[in-house]
Amino acid sequence: MTRDLPAPRPVRELAGVTPELFAAEVLHGYQPVVMRGLVAGWPAIAAGRQGAQAMADYLLRFDRGAPADVMMGAPSIAGRFFYNHDLSGFNFQRAKVTLPVFLAELVRQADLTDPAALYAGAASVTDKFPGWTAANPLPLPLPDAIPRIWVGNASRVSTHYDMSGNVAAVVAGRRRFALFPPEQLANLYVGPLDVTIAGQPVSMVDLEQPDLERYPRFADAYAAMQVADLQPGDAIFIPALWWHDVKATGALNVLVNYWWGGEAHASPLPALIHALLTVRDLPPGERAAMKAWFDHFVFEEEAPRAGRHLPGSAQGPLGPAAPDRDGAIRQYLMRTLDRAGRAVG
Repeated sequence: MTRDLPAPRPVRELAGVTPELFAAEVLHGYQPVVMRGLVAGWPAIAAGRQGAQAMADYLLRFDRGAPADVMMGAPSIAGRFFYNHDLSGFNFQRAKVTLPVFLAELVRQADLTDPAALYAGAASVTDKFPGWTAANPLPLPLPDAIPRIWVGNASRVSTHYDMSGNVAAVVAGRRRFALFPPEQLANLYVGPLDVTIAGQPVSMVDLEQPDLERYPRFADAYAAMQVADLQPGDAIFIPALWWHDVKATGALNVLVNYWWGGEAHASPLPALIHALLTVRDLPPGERAAMKAWFDHFVFEEEAPRAGRHLPGSAQGPLGPAAPDRDGAIRQYLMRTLDRAGRAVG
């Protein structure tokens, strides 16, 4: 059941974004920003405006024969890639398909009123579309970002987060982004942490038909939601850990996104899951004690002070981030997890 919900706020917009404007007003802010017309001059945009076949032909110029990772769902899922009814699996299948076969099927289904849901995502331009970046350069200072191409027909990617900052540019079709700040986590009713659709947990709430009897706190998340409708040539900046739901329309839609920063750090999700194993179910007094540990060693708001009383050679995990320190921490975790596993076994 749903009730009337407030109209969502639009995402802040900027036009005529230059590298200087991006660095000054977008990159280091922690709010999403729409950049209208950022890549409107790309040749890929011109191809997409000519229709599905022209877009397919343009993509095939860059194909090197590597298979695409494709998600395929029946028409009944209406493009919403999600779990099955009891969360034991998913409502779609995965397959590896060559790009010519995949694009031909998208073009074939372009005029159907009830097509199957088809989606191929996260294809590295470097690996699978060499030459794309030279032909379609991003006019922003993101030298470490790896462009990835997402291709499909009408689809809905459930509300999820990314560990990296993200610039996403629409090439063909249209996309609606609905974004939630990280503090709305508890109101999004996150699904399984260990069985995920694409690596990150997702919200269980259907954004287009939210069941507020089952998920009543989602009304608060909805009140904090920001929405952006992007056309070909538009781009959006999404800060790391902001939750976002993405709806794509068009018989053959294409998006290119650029993640950066997150791959330099280990994902904190395994640490969270380990804390569920070792901390969450402690007796109240012990759990409160461990909260003090986490507050002191992990969540100190100022520059971390823990360990400064020790000489650098003795700081171990408390030392500043560096490859040697990070490698030593990983080895320590592997040893301790291995011992724990042997003890249980």
